[in-house]
Amino acid sequence: MQRRILGGTGISVSEFTLGAMMLGAWGNQDHDDSIRMVHTALDAGVNFIDTADMYSEGESEEIVGRALKGRRDDVVLATKFHNPMGPDANHRGNSRRWIVRAVEDSLRRLGTEWIDLYQVHRPDPDIDIEETLSALSDLVRSGKIRAFGTSAFPATEIVEAQWTAERRGHLRPRSEQPPYSILARGIEAEVLPTAQRYGMGVLTWSPLSAGWLSGKYGGDRGADPATAHRNAFLPDMFDVTLPGNAAKLAAVTELTKVAAEAGVTLPQLATAFVRRHPAVTSVIIGPRTREQLAGLLEGADVWLDDDVMDRIDAIVPPGTDVNRDTTFYSPPALTERRLRRR
Repeated sequence: MQRRILGGTGISVSEFTLGAMMLGAWGNQDHDDSIRMVHTALDAGVNFIDTADMYSEGESEEIVGRALKGRRDDVVLATKFHNPMGPDANHRGNSRRWIVRAVEDSLRRLGTEWIDLYQVHRPDPDIDIEETLSALSDLVRSGKIRAFGTSAFPATEIVEAQWTAERRGHLRPRSEQPPYSILARGIEAEVLPTAQRYGMGVLTWSPLSAGWLSGKYGGDRGADPATAHRNAFLPDMFDVTLPGNAAKLAAVTELTKVAAEAGVTLPQLATAFVRRHPAVTSVIIGPRTREQLAGLLEGADVWLDDDVMDRIDAIVPPGTDVNRDTTFYSPPALTERRLRRR
């Protein structure tokens, strides 16, 4: 497992990050099996684990904390805050009030005294970015976190955070965590170049595009490989009567041929593609089962040559999102009517 330096932090992290979103009620409900998955990843050379307070309402953090007992010093641990943690309107967002509470809750669930990378899970239009940066800077100075970053921030808000930190004397975000896959390449236009410009580490999520690049789609397999659980959770995600999904299915069918001719599985093609971008530090893989984890880890050393990359570009052009819903995120300015109606 190769290592890279996370932005300007000096922290060495593996090219694969174990994403813990599927550990707990949202995915693998067997805690002991989930812990074995964490240990399998660590034994394979993964030293970076990413979770969030909201994943299974804190259960994911608790599982990760149990898994890391006796191994904490060898692991770079990342978690996130922002999303609701209960019905109270003050138990969410990017305010100082919530940040100082949320970090203590995460530290307790994780069973650790410090968090290596604490991330703002999403932008908050109601909070001045200076307040967020001030609170996070204080957490670094107090030793509760080592560094902080952002997730799903548009390029404009990444720049605003960097400039605000410089003008106001705060520490600056050292990483960005965007969605990135062959089917969701929109961040290549602005987000990735902006992160490079400011020397930020980049942790990408959803390299399999919510399962579309899992190897279960396209060709003779058709378009309905999704589990009943996934269909119930996201009923429109795999409905190929929708134009965007039909376009994804067509792209996946062609990408499956590329993978076969390159001698790799489609998931291996997908993760290797993301790793080839010079801005990307580490790729978050989020398996639900040990079998899925093993298949992804086998692709850790896969390298795609320029001919394969050119063929991928011909199927999904650079900077293109085949279907924007693969990002699971839209700016509040588009989703919240109060922000676009007087």
